[in-house]
Amino acid sequence: MQYWWLIFVFGGSASAAVKGVSAWNERRAARRLEKYRIKQETKVAIAQAQGMGRIDAAAVQKELERAVAEHDAVDERWFGYETDLATILDFPMMIDMREPLTVDFHKAKRRADLLRPHTPDALDGVDDYRAAVHAYAAAFDVAEQEAKRRRRGDFDPMEQERLARAQRLLAVALDGAATGAERQQAYQRARRELEGLIDLPKPATVALERQVRAALER
Repeated sequence: MQYWWLIFVFGGSASAAVKGVSAWNERRAARRLEKYRIKQETKVAIAQAQGMGRIDAAAVQKELERAVAEHDAVDERWFGYETDLATILDFPMMIDMREPLTVDFHKAKRRADLLRPHTPDALDGVDDYRAAVHAYAAAFDVAEQEAKRRRRGDFDPMEQERLARAQRLLAVALDGAATGAERQQAYQRARRELEGLIDLPKPATVALERQVRAALER
């Protein structure tokens, strides 16, 4: 045991080495735990983001559905004028393109129609479309209120009488009890009464002409 003193030298080194290895293992374990924590937090963040994305998409889809429903509702109100000649003759301003309010309404309608998504799930541009639909609805309300206020007041007494005669003649043209010849004659006379006063909307005239032709064929 002449080298007994080496125990103190190498024993201390071995102890330090053991402590170093233990510390390294602890650091490695800590790094693993940190990586695991970061990985789990990343997964949670991704899941939350995906969830928010689904929620946002669902909210946008609902906004689109509401805008489309409002668009359709205003269209239905307009079609009530466009396809009913009797109503148009009561409120001719609705088709008078010399009127700024009428022009504004038709411009707003065209913009809303242009921005309307082609498919129910097309979510791009929903904000612009929704704003266009709101503008369309507002412009229609203003034009309709003014048309109902004026009625035929923009026409002189003789023109108003012509409108009234045309309305009576169109009622005959639409009367299923009248003969085909009577209906055709009434329609032609109504068109002559309206010449220079107002231009009838195409959908209404096409529908009426089809009815008159069908009556003649029968």
